[in-house]
Amino acid sequence: MDEPFETLRNWIGKTATAEDTVTATPAHALASTLDRALRFDRGDPLPPPWHWLYFLAMEPLANTGPDGHPRRGGFLPPVPLPRRMWAGSRMEFFRPLRVGDAMRRESRITDVTVKEGRSGTLVFVTVRHEIASGDERLLTDEHDIVYRDVDKGTSKPAAREARTDQRWTREIQPTPVLLFRYSALTFNSHRIHYDYPYVTGVEGYPGLIVHGPLLATLLLDLLAREMPDARVTRFQFRAVNPLFDNSSFAVCGRPEDGDAKTIALWAKGGDGRLAMDATATIV
Repeated sequence: MDEPFETLRNWIGKTATAEDTVTATPAHALASTLDRALRFDRGDPLPPPWHWLYFLAMEPLANTGPDGHPRRGGFLPPVPLPRRMWAGSRMEFFRPLRVGDAMRRESRITDVTVKEGRSGTLVFVTVRHEIASGDERLLTDEHDIVYRDVDKGTSKPAAREARTDQRWTREIQPTPVLLFRYSALTFNSHRIHYDYPYVTGVEGYPGLIVHGPLLATLLLDLLAREMPDARVTRFQFRAVNPLFDNSSFAVCGRPEDGDAKTIALWAKGGDGRLAMDATATIV
């Protein structure tokens, strides 16, 4: 392992705690962003995965790096690679967050892995979050972050065709306003989502990138629109290919054959390629 990467595994086991309260304003703002006529009063449940509206890392502006993210080396390891992506999550929901809940989140880095890929060095960091209200567990959320170098044109993501057997579908136009709103709601200052000259000129992408968590939120929102009485107990997703603001995409889903409690969900670009693959378990 090269010297810049050899100490990264020392971050395994690092923990952090945070506290927050479920307030209604962020939930109302996200509902409006999703074009949903939802209202939230004290005691009302929030849909999953809206816990991402809380426990926001509000670093001072002086502590942000050139990509807009907080500078490396706080809770997350100081990976010396410029590109960072939320690659996937595995969640379990025990009961919904409710407006007024006082919450505590315990976070732990469970793994750091360095690999060599076709495009160079890749670093995978896995973080497990557990959220509780008092003595009651609300959910767990284990997510994977991948770091890599800027693409030098030697490697392109393998195109994978999305399945075409959807029972439900909804077309989304990822306007800069949508991406800006989601960035603001999650206090995400990563410039790839709102700074066109940066994302195209510095990181070499063809347009503004649709947030992975926004895609995951839209997938569960599709399920909620089609099966409003269903309660999600588990959800997992994996980002496959990025989507950009220069083309519409579709969120799709259907109950799996022979298993009405397992819902297949996926997002696909206008060219039919798979962008995100997900599965929800409902009761």
